[in-house]
Amino acid sequence: MRWLLAAVLALAFVSVASAASVDGMRIHSASTGSGKATVVLVHGWTCDSSSWDGQVPVLAKHYRVITLDLPGHGRSGAPKDGKFSMDLFARAVEAVRAEAHADKIVLVGHSMGAPVIRQYARLYPKHVAGLVAVDGPLDMRGFGEGFKLPSLTGPDGLKTREGMIRGMFTPQTPPALQQKILDMMLKAPEATAIGAMGAMFDPSIRKSDVTSMPSLAIWAGTNPQVPNADDIKKVLPNYSQTQVAGTGHFVMMEKPDEFNQLVTSFVDGLAN
Repeated sequence: MRWLLAAVLALAFVSVASAASVDGMRIHSASTGSGKATVVLVHGWTCDSSSWDGQVPVLAKHYRVITLDLPGHGRSGAPKDGKFSMDLFARAVEAVRAEAHADKIVLVGHSMGAPVIRQYARLYPKHVAGLVAVDGPLDMRGFGEGFKLPSLTGPDGLKTREGMIRGMFTPQTPPALQQKILDMMLKAPEATAIGAMGAMFDPSIRKSDVTSMPSLAIWAGTNPQVPNADDIKKVLPNYSQTQVAGTGHFVMMEKPDEFNQLVTSFVDGLAN
């Protein structure tokens, strides 16, 4: 009987691949673990689901954990017309949720993933239990105003991307982790880098609509532009925020234990 129990426990943490699609694009995703809560992890600009390797095995001990590659990223398909938008990304998340037969989900979005989950909450509020932004904005009012999109085409564009990525690190970011992130992000196609960047700074998503679901922002400890929480509560009344000391932009990869505890506390608090 002991071997049977071990087999059952092992199956509980098996990662099951998905066959979700949106606009004819296959969306790569995986579901791991089980539990009353379903946590969906959404990566950032030119990243992929491997961003969450330090979260999946830990969170899956308590919850069902779903990761995905957004359109144009990782192992997912790209739009044939080359057009990216926050709506497209949000609909990709919805396709994965529906395929997984999850009712309400807790969405965790890193960097660009924060406006993705915010857009998802606009389009599919009945399926959202809570939002967690990781060094990215949930309050889109005025976000990116005056920002000039850099040229990301050709060899110089690749160098620009590399410079932007290196600016996300701190002197404390381990060299091996820096290289892992660089390899992941520079592997994304040029069309994805350009299109996703444009989607992130699209003026049409700078709305002031109120979203009442519980929301948490986990900011990098070195981020000098942490917004005023009271101001954000004008559009996200159930909002709170914290910083993780000594981290750069990739908070969840640099201090996974502390990050995982923050997410676990937030998710468990939703049930109370």
